[in-house]
Amino acid sequence: MTYALVTPPAAEPLTLADVKAHLRLDGSDEDDLLAALIAAARQHLEASTGLCLITQGWRLYLDRWPWNGMIEIAKGPLQLVESVTVYDGDGVGEDVSLDGHVLDAASEPARFFLESQPLPGRALNGIEIDFLAGFGDAATDVPDALKRAMLMHVALMYELRGAVSADMQPAAVPAGYERLISPYRTVRL
Repeated sequence: MTYALVTPPAAEPLTLADVKAHLRLDGSDEDDLLAALIAAARQHLEASTGLCLITQGWRLYLDRWPWNGMIEIAKGPLQLVESVTVYDGDGVGEDVSLDGHVLDAASEPARFFLESQPLPGRALNGIEIDFLAGFGDAATDVPDALKRAMLMHVALMYELRGAVSADMQPAAVPAGYERLISPYRTVRL
């Protein structure tokens, strides 16, 4: 099971104005740095939680169908499954009908059941499932606690900017960060 980002988010959950207000900065001298830190904070939070903050397109690759037919999609919140493609032994893809599918997006991870599950002809990555995940298209759709965690994280990375370059961030997470994001983490055994 492999995930690949197909369509990145069209926006960030925090604006440059949000971050500058939080840091009490004026001017535009460090706008590029701040934009890079915002992206790093989002990517870190998404990797830590399995969430997609702003709507994104993803592709899930499977070698074969699960034994019980129930496909778990660990990127969330899941909005919809766009398409399912199964490849034959020659690498030719065939779209699978989504008629009669069942999607339980409220579960963590989300669950997807497809009535028709044709066998793939290739041994590796014979099944591709394209889906959309995220809280919504705008920053206002993202929970405030997650945006607050990002603001704190950007502030710490900005503070460390002389010691750690932007491309090497995040170097650390601030105190209280884990408490803010813990309700959004899926705990696995």
